[in-house]
Amino acid sequence: MVMNSEVFITDGHWRKSLAAVRALGMRGIRVTVGESTRLATAAFSRHCHKAVVYPSPLCRPTEFVDFLYRQLSSHSYQMLLPMEDETLDLISRYHSDFSELTYLPIVPFEKLRLARRKDKVLLLAKKLGIPTPKTWFIDDTQQLDELKAGLPYPVVIKPKMSSGAVGVAYPENPQELIEQYHAIHRQFPFPMIQEMIPRQGPGYGASILMDEQGAVKASFVHKRLREYPVTGGASTLRESVRYDDIRDMAVDLLKALDWFGVAMVEFKLDPRDGRPKLMEINPRFWGSLSLAIASGVNFPYLLYCMSRRENLKPIEHYQIGKKSRWLLPGDLLHFIYNPRRSRLVPEFFHFWDASTVYDIVSIKDPLPALARVLTPLTFIYDPDMKQRLKKRMYGG
Repeated sequence: MVMNSEVFITDGHWRKSLAAVRALGMRGIRVTVGESTRLATAAFSRHCHKAVVYPSPLCRPTEFVDFLYRQLSSHSYQMLLPMEDETLDLISRYHSDFSELTYLPIVPFEKLRLARRKDKVLLLAKKLGIPTPKTWFIDDTQQLDELKAGLPYPVVIKPKMSSGAVGVAYPENPQELIEQYHAIHRQFPFPMIQEMIPRQGPGYGASILMDEQGAVKASFVHKRLREYPVTGGASTLRESVRYDDIRDMAVDLLKALDWFGVAMVEFKLDPRDGRPKLMEINPRFWGSLSLAIASGVNFPYLLYCMSRRENLKPIEHYQIGKKSRWLLPGDLLHFIYNPRRSRLVPEFFHFWDASTVYDIVSIKDPLPALARVLTPLTFIYDPDMKQRLKKRMYGG
Protein backbone atom coordinates (compact mmCIF):
# COMPACT_ATOMS: atom_id res chain seq x y z
CA MET A 1 0.00 0.00 0.00
CA VAL A 2 1.41 3.39 -0.99
CA MET A 3 1.56 5.82 1.92
CA ASN A 4 0.06 9.24 1.19
CA SER A 5 -1.97 11.92 2.91
CA GLU A 6 -5.34 11.73 1.21
CA VAL A 7 -8.57 10.26 2.57
CA PHE A 8 -11.83 9.50 0.77
CA ILE A 9 -14.97 10.20 2.83
CA THR A 10 -18.41 9.17 1.59
CA ASP A 11 -21.81 10.70 2.30
CA GLY A 12 -20.85 14.36 2.26
CA HIS A 13 -24.43 15.44 2.99
CA TRP A 14 -24.29 14.40 6.66
CA ARG A 15 -23.11 16.28 9.74
CA LYS A 16 -20.74 13.54 10.85
CA SER A 17 -19.04 13.61 7.44
CA LEU A 18 -18.49 17.34 7.81
CA ALA A 19 -17.03 16.75 11.29
CA ALA A 20 -14.62 14.17 9.88
CA VAL A 21 -13.59 16.43 6.99
CA ARG A 22 -12.84 19.28 9.37
CA ALA A 23 -11.04 17.00 11.84
CA LEU A 24 -8.69 15.67 9.15
CA GLY A 25 -8.35 18.89 7.15
CA MET A 26 -7.23 20.87 10.19
CA ARG A 27 -4.43 18.31 10.56
CA GLY A 28 -3.21 19.08 7.04
CA ILE A 29 -4.67 15.91 5.52
CA ARG A 30 -6.24 16.24 2.09
CA VAL A 31 -9.81 14.97 1.96
CA THR A 32 -11.92 13.96 -1.01
CA VAL A 33 -15.66 14.08 -0.30
CA GLY A 34 -18.12 11.92 -2.20
CA GLU A 35 -21.89 12.24 -2.41
CA SER A 36 -24.67 11.56 -4.91
CA THR A 37 -25.41 15.30 -5.27
CA ARG A 38 -23.24 18.35 -5.87
CA LEU A 39 -24.96 20.23 -3.07
CA ALA A 40 -23.28 18.25 -0.29
CA THR A 41 -22.68 20.01 3.03
CA ALA A 42 -19.15 18.68 3.67
CA ALA A 43 -18.06 19.41 0.10
CA PHE A 44 -18.42 23.13 0.83
CA SER A 45 -15.98 23.03 3.73
CA ARG A 46 -12.70 24.83 3.22
CA HIS A 47 -11.08 21.62 4.44
CA CYS A 48 -12.45 19.65 1.48
CA HIS A 49 -9.66 19.21 -1.06
CA LYS A 50 -11.84 17.67 -3.76
CA ALA A 51 -15.51 16.74 -4.23
CA VAL A 52 -16.86 13.98 -6.46
CA VAL A 53 -20.42 13.00 -7.37
CA TYR A 54 -21.10 9.27 -7.41
CA PRO A 55 -24.20 7.18 -8.24
CA SER A 56 -26.66 6.90 -5.36
CA PRO A 57 -25.70 3.93 -3.16
CA LEU A 58 -29.36 3.56 -2.22
CA CYS A 59 -30.89 3.74 -5.70
CA ARG A 60 -28.01 2.51 -7.88
CA PRO A 61 -25.86 0.31 -5.64
CA THR A 62 -24.03 -1.63 -8.37
CA GLU A 63 -23.05 1.56 -10.18
CA PHE A 64 -21.90 3.08 -6.87
CA VAL A 65 -19.62 0.12 -6.12
CA ASP A 66 -18.15 0.20 -9.63
CA PHE A 67 -17.58 3.96 -9.44
CA LEU A 68 -15.87 3.79 -6.06
CA TYR A 69 -13.67 0.88 -7.13
CA ARG A 70 -12.53 2.82 -10.21
CA GLN A 71 -11.93 5.92 -8.11
CA LEU A 72 -9.75 4.09 -5.61
CA SER A 73 -7.95 2.18 -8.35
CA SER A 74 -7.03 5.28 -10.32
CA HIS A 75 -5.99 7.42 -7.35
CA SER A 76 -4.00 6.37 -4.30
CA TYR A 77 -5.86 7.04 -1.05
CA GLN A 78 -4.48 6.37 2.39
CA MET A 79 -7.90 5.53 3.85
CA LEU A 80 -11.57 5.12 2.95
CA LEU A 81 -14.20 6.17 5.50
CA PRO A 82 -17.77 5.06 4.73
CA MET A 83 -20.07 7.20 6.87
CA GLU A 84 -23.69 6.14 6.27
CA ASP A 85 -25.58 2.84 6.39
CA GLU A 86 -26.02 2.37 2.65
CA THR A 87 -22.39 2.99 1.76
CA LEU A 88 -21.14 1.02 4.75
CA ASP A 89 -23.28 -1.98 3.81
CA LEU A 90 -22.13 -2.01 0.20
CA ILE A 91 -18.45 -1.47 0.93
CA SER A 92 -18.47 -4.13 3.66
CA ARG A 93 -19.90 -6.66 1.18
CA TYR A 94 -16.78 -6.10 -0.95
CA HIS A 95 -14.46 -5.76 2.02
CA SER A 96 -11.57 -7.80 0.60
CA ASP A 97 -11.67 -5.99 -2.76
CA PHE A 98 -11.59 -2.49 -1.28
CA SER A 99 -9.04 -3.48 1.37
CA GLU A 100 -6.57 -4.24 -1.40
CA LEU A 101 -6.84 -0.64 -2.60
CA THR A 102 -6.71 1.32 0.67
CA TYR A 103 -6.96 1.11 4.44
CA LEU A 104 -10.56 0.20 5.31
CA PRO A 105 -11.29 0.46 9.06
CA ILE A 106 -14.56 -1.47 9.11
CA VAL A 107 -15.62 -5.05 9.75
CA PRO A 108 -16.78 -7.41 6.97
CA PHE A 109 -20.47 -7.59 6.16
CA GLU A 110 -21.43 -10.56 8.36
CA LYS A 111 -20.03 -8.92 11.50
CA LEU A 112 -21.67 -5.64 10.57
CA ARG A 113 -25.01 -7.37 10.05
CA LEU A 114 -24.75 -9.09 13.43
CA ALA A 115 -24.09 -5.76 15.19
CA ARG A 116 -27.22 -4.33 13.55
CA ARG A 117 -29.42 -7.21 14.74
CA LYS A 118 -31.04 -5.76 17.84
CA ASP A 119 -32.45 -9.11 18.93
CA LYS A 120 -29.09 -10.90 18.77
CA VAL A 121 -27.27 -7.99 20.42
CA LEU A 122 -29.79 -7.99 23.29
CA LEU A 123 -29.39 -11.74 23.81
CA LEU A 124 -25.61 -11.40 23.78
CA ALA A 125 -25.81 -8.53 26.28
CA LYS A 126 -27.85 -10.68 28.67
CA LYS A 127 -25.16 -13.38 28.54
CA LEU A 128 -22.58 -10.72 29.43
CA GLY A 129 -24.67 -9.40 32.32
CA ILE A 130 -25.42 -6.08 30.64
CA PRO A 131 -28.85 -4.69 31.66
CA THR A 132 -31.45 -4.51 28.88
CA PRO A 133 -35.11 -3.49 28.67
CA LYS A 134 -37.55 -6.38 29.01
CA THR A 135 -38.17 -7.66 25.49
CA TRP A 136 -40.70 -10.01 23.92
CA PHE A 137 -39.72 -11.88 20.75
CA ILE A 138 -42.51 -13.03 18.46
CA ASP A 139 -42.27 -15.83 15.89
CA ASP A 140 -46.01 -16.25 15.32
CA THR A 141 -48.49 -13.36 15.24
CA GLN A 142 -50.99 -15.49 17.17
CA GLN A 143 -48.75 -14.99 20.21
CA LEU A 144 -49.98 -11.40 20.33
CA ASP A 145 -53.34 -12.56 21.69
CA GLU A 146 -51.55 -14.23 24.59
CA LEU A 147 -49.31 -11.24 25.30
CA LYS A 148 -51.51 -8.21 24.71
CA ALA A 149 -53.36 -8.18 28.05
CA GLY A 150 -50.24 -8.51 30.21
CA LEU A 151 -47.89 -5.96 28.65
CA PRO A 152 -46.80 -2.85 30.61
CA TYR A 153 -48.25 -0.19 28.30
CA PRO A 154 -47.08 1.92 26.65
CA VAL A 155 -44.59 -0.41 24.97
CA VAL A 156 -42.30 -0.05 21.95
CA ILE A 157 -42.51 -2.04 18.72
CA LYS A 158 -39.27 -1.97 16.75
CA PRO A 159 -37.70 -4.00 13.92
CA LYS A 160 -35.06 -6.57 14.81
CA MET A 161 -32.70 -4.92 12.33
CA SER A 162 -31.66 -1.30 12.93
CA SER A 163 -33.76 1.01 10.74
CA GLY A 164 -33.55 4.41 12.40
CA ALA A 165 -37.00 5.69 13.33
CA VAL A 166 -38.69 3.74 10.52
CA GLY A 167 -40.89 0.90 11.75
CA VAL A 168 -41.05 2.07 15.37
CA ALA A 169 -44.38 2.51 17.17
CA TYR A 170 -45.56 3.15 20.72
CA PRO A 171 -48.91 1.39 21.33
CA GLU A 172 -50.71 2.42 24.52
CA ASN A 173 -53.29 -0.36 24.72
CA PRO A 174 -53.97 -3.88 23.37
CA GLN A 175 -55.95 -2.67 20.36
CA GLU A 176 -53.17 -0.33 19.24
CA LEU A 177 -50.65 -3.11 19.82
CA ILE A 178 -52.42 -5.46 17.41
CA GLU A 179 -52.97 -2.79 14.75
CA GLN A 180 -49.49 -1.31 14.87
CA TYR A 181 -47.69 -4.65 15.16
CA HIS A 182 -49.34 -6.02 12.03
CA ALA A 183 -48.61 -2.79 10.13
CA ILE A 184 -44.91 -2.97 11.00
CA HIS A 185 -44.79 -6.74 10.49
CA ARG A 186 -45.74 -6.31 6.83
CA GLN A 187 -42.58 -4.31 6.24
CA PHE A 188 -40.26 -5.69 8.93
CA PRO A 189 -41.22 -9.32 9.71
CA PHE A 190 -41.74 -10.20 13.38
CA PRO A 191 -40.56 -7.01 15.08
CA MET A 192 -39.72 -7.01 18.79
CA ILE A 193 -41.92 -5.70 21.58
CA GLN A 194 -40.01 -3.91 24.31
CA GLU A 195 -40.85 -2.20 27.56
CA MET A 196 -40.55 1.57 27.36
CA ILE A 197 -37.91 3.13 29.57
CA PRO A 198 -39.53 6.27 31.07
CA ARG A 199 -38.80 9.32 28.93
CA GLN A 200 -37.28 11.25 31.80
CA GLY A 201 -34.40 8.79 31.78
CA PRO A 202 -31.50 10.42 29.86
CA GLY A 203 -29.81 8.71 26.94
CA TYR A 204 -26.07 8.06 26.78
CA GLY A 205 -23.73 7.08 23.98
CA ALA A 206 -20.40 5.32 24.45
CA SER A 207 -18.17 5.81 21.41
CA ILE A 208 -15.33 3.32 21.07
CA LEU A 209 -12.40 2.81 18.70
CA MET A 210 -10.81 -0.64 18.55
CA ASP A 211 -7.79 -1.76 16.56
CA GLU A 212 -7.33 -4.93 14.53
CA GLN A 213 -6.31 -6.88 17.64
CA GLY A 214 -9.42 -5.80 19.58
CA ALA A 215 -7.56 -3.33 21.82
CA VAL A 216 -9.40 -0.16 22.80
CA LYS A 217 -7.59 2.86 21.36
CA ALA A 218 -10.12 5.55 22.35
CA SER A 219 -13.35 5.90 24.28
CA PHE A 220 -15.80 8.73 24.81
CA VAL A 221 -19.20 9.05 26.53
CA HIS A 222 -21.84 11.71 25.94
CA LYS A 223 -25.24 12.47 27.44
CA ARG A 224 -28.24 13.54 25.36
CA LEU A 225 -29.77 16.83 26.49
CA ARG A 226 -32.25 17.48 23.66
CA GLU A 227 -33.44 15.54 20.63
CA TYR A 228 -35.76 15.69 17.65
CA PRO A 229 -38.39 14.40 17.39
CA VAL A 230 -38.98 15.43 20.99
CA THR A 231 -40.47 12.00 21.77
CA GLY A 232 -37.22 10.31 20.73
CA GLY A 233 -34.87 10.87 17.83
CA ALA A 234 -31.45 12.24 16.91
CA SER A 235 -29.78 14.33 19.60
CA THR A 236 -29.78 18.07 18.94
CA LEU A 237 -27.83 19.05 22.05
CA ARG A 238 -25.48 16.77 23.95
CA GLU A 239 -22.71 16.99 26.56
CA SER A 240 -19.47 15.12 27.20
CA VAL A 241 -19.54 13.18 30.48
CA ARG A 242 -17.63 10.55 32.38
CA TYR A 243 -19.57 7.33 32.96
CA ASP A 244 -17.19 4.41 33.41
CA ASP A 245 -19.87 1.74 33.85
CA ILE A 246 -21.40 2.58 30.48
CA ARG A 247 -17.99 2.74 28.84
CA ASP A 248 -17.00 -0.65 30.25
CA MET A 249 -20.25 -2.33 29.18
CA ALA A 250 -19.84 -0.95 25.66
CA VAL A 251 -16.30 -2.30 25.46
CA ASP A 252 -17.35 -5.74 26.75
CA LEU A 253 -20.10 -5.94 24.15
CA LEU A 254 -17.87 -4.89 21.24
CA LYS A 255 -15.12 -7.27 22.28
CA ALA A 256 -17.66 -10.09 22.32
CA LEU A 257 -18.51 -9.14 18.73
CA ASP A 258 -14.81 -9.17 17.78
CA TRP A 259 -15.14 -5.55 16.68
CA PHE A 260 -12.74 -3.38 14.71
CA GLY A 261 -13.04 0.34 13.97
CA VAL A 262 -15.54 2.75 15.48
CA ALA A 263 -18.97 2.15 16.97
CA MET A 264 -21.32 3.91 19.35
CA VAL A 265 -23.24 1.86 21.89
CA GLU A 266 -26.45 3.52 23.08
CA PHE A 267 -27.88 3.27 26.59
CA LYS A 268 -30.81 4.82 28.42
CA LEU A 269 -30.83 5.37 32.16
CA ASP A 270 -33.86 3.73 33.75
CA PRO A 271 -35.09 6.11 36.49
CA ARG A 272 -36.98 3.23 38.12
CA ASP A 273 -33.82 1.43 39.23
CA GLY A 274 -31.03 3.86 38.30
CA ARG A 275 -29.41 1.40 35.90
CA PRO A 276 -28.36 2.17 32.31
CA LYS A 277 -30.11 -0.20 29.88
CA LEU A 278 -28.68 -1.15 26.51
CA MET A 279 -30.64 0.18 23.54
CA GLU A 280 -28.59 -0.74 20.47
CA ILE A 281 -25.25 -0.55 18.70
CA ASN A 282 -24.63 2.10 16.07
CA PRO A 283 -21.87 0.28 14.11
CA ARG A 284 -20.49 3.33 12.29
CA PHE A 285 -19.74 7.00 12.86
CA TRP A 286 -22.51 8.79 14.75
CA GLY A 287 -24.29 12.12 14.25
CA SER A 288 -22.74 13.81 17.28
CA LEU A 289 -19.14 13.09 16.19
CA SER A 290 -18.30 16.80 16.44
CA LEU A 291 -18.66 16.66 20.24
CA ALA A 292 -16.06 13.92 20.67
CA ILE A 293 -13.62 15.82 18.45
CA ALA A 294 -14.20 19.11 20.29
CA SER A 295 -13.71 17.32 23.61
CA GLY A 296 -10.32 15.97 22.59
CA VAL A 297 -11.04 12.57 21.04
CA ASN A 298 -10.41 12.97 17.31
CA PHE A 299 -11.68 9.61 16.08
CA PRO A 300 -11.13 10.28 12.33
CA TYR A 301 -7.52 11.34 12.90
CA LEU A 302 -6.88 8.36 15.18
CA LEU A 303 -8.07 6.07 12.39
CA TYR A 304 -5.74 7.88 10.02
CA CYS A 305 -2.84 7.25 12.43
CA MET A 306 -3.85 3.59 12.59
CA SER A 307 -3.78 3.45 8.79
CA ARG A 308 -0.15 4.54 8.92
CA ARG A 309 0.64 1.87 11.52
CA GLU A 310 1.55 4.47 14.13
CA ASN A 311 1.86 3.33 17.74
CA LEU A 312 -1.14 4.91 19.47
CA LYS A 313 -1.52 5.15 23.20
CA PRO A 314 -5.17 4.64 24.24
CA ILE A 315 -7.08 7.89 24.75
CA GLU A 316 -9.35 7.72 27.78
CA HIS A 317 -9.31 11.29 29.11
CA TYR A 318 -11.13 14.19 27.49
CA GLN A 319 -12.81 17.47 28.38
CA ILE A 320 -15.92 16.99 30.52
CA GLY A 321 -18.85 19.40 30.21
CA LYS A 322 -18.27 20.29 26.56
CA LYS A 323 -21.47 20.61 24.52
CA SER A 324 -22.27 20.38 20.83
CA ARG A 325 -25.44 21.52 19.11
CA TRP A 326 -27.19 20.59 15.90
CA LEU A 327 -28.88 23.94 15.39
CA LEU A 328 -29.89 23.73 11.70
CA PRO A 329 -32.54 22.48 11.67
CA GLY A 330 -32.50 19.95 14.55
CA ASP A 331 -32.52 22.11 17.68
CA LEU A 332 -34.80 24.71 16.06
CA LEU A 333 -37.32 21.94 15.32
CA HIS A 334 -36.99 20.69 18.89
CA PHE A 335 -37.91 24.16 20.13
CA ILE A 336 -40.84 24.56 17.72
CA TYR A 337 -42.43 21.20 18.54
CA ASN A 338 -41.61 21.04 22.24
CA PRO A 339 -44.82 21.66 24.21
CA ARG A 340 -42.62 22.81 27.11
CA ARG A 341 -40.55 25.19 25.03
CA SER A 342 -41.08 28.03 27.51
CA ARG A 343 -38.80 26.17 29.92
CA LEU A 344 -35.97 26.47 27.39
CA VAL A 345 -36.06 30.27 27.37
CA PRO A 346 -33.71 32.14 27.63
CA GLU A 347 -31.05 29.41 27.66
CA PHE A 348 -32.05 28.19 24.20
CA PHE A 349 -31.10 31.54 22.64
CA HIS A 350 -27.61 31.71 24.17
CA PHE A 351 -25.88 31.04 20.86
CA TRP A 352 -22.40 32.09 21.90
CA ASP A 353 -21.79 29.87 24.92
CA ALA A 354 -18.03 29.30 25.13
CA SER A 355 -18.52 25.65 26.13
CA THR A 356 -20.68 24.85 23.08
CA VAL A 357 -19.63 24.01 19.53
CA TYR A 358 -21.93 23.54 16.55
CA ASP A 359 -22.22 20.55 14.24
CA ILE A 360 -22.48 22.67 11.11
CA VAL A 361 -22.35 26.42 11.86
CA SER A 362 -18.79 27.75 12.06
CA ILE A 363 -17.40 31.25 11.64
CA LYS A 364 -14.08 29.79 10.46
CA ASP A 365 -15.80 27.47 7.99
CA PRO A 366 -19.11 29.15 7.05
CA LEU A 367 -20.06 27.68 3.65
CA PRO A 368 -21.32 24.28 4.88
CA ALA A 369 -24.11 26.08 6.76
CA LEU A 370 -25.17 27.77 3.52
CA ALA A 371 -25.10 24.43 1.71
CA ARG A 372 -27.29 22.89 4.41
CA VAL A 373 -29.86 25.68 4.08
CA LEU A 374 -29.95 25.08 0.31
CA THR A 375 -30.21 21.29 0.64
CA PRO A 376 -33.98 21.18 -0.16
CA LEU A 377 -33.09 22.31 -3.68
CA THR A 378 -31.53 18.92 -4.33
CA PHE A 379 -34.94 17.28 -4.12
CA ILE A 380 -36.12 19.50 -6.99
CA TYR A 381 -33.38 18.77 -9.54
CA ASP A 382 -31.89 15.46 -8.36
CA PRO A 383 -34.06 12.34 -8.91
CA ASP A 384 -31.68 10.20 -6.84
CA MET A 385 -32.10 12.46 -3.82
CA LYS A 386 -35.88 12.36 -4.25
CA GLN A 387 -35.77 8.58 -4.14
CA ARG A 388 -33.47 8.59 -1.10
CA LEU A 389 -35.85 10.91 0.72
CA LYS A 390 -38.79 8.67 -0.16
CA LYS A 391 -37.02 5.56 1.08
CA ARG A 392 -35.94 7.25 4.27
CA MET A 393 -39.49 8.41 4.95
CA TYR A 394 -41.23 5.16 4.11
CA GLY A 395 -38.46 2.63 4.53
CA GLY A 396 -39.03 1.05 1.10
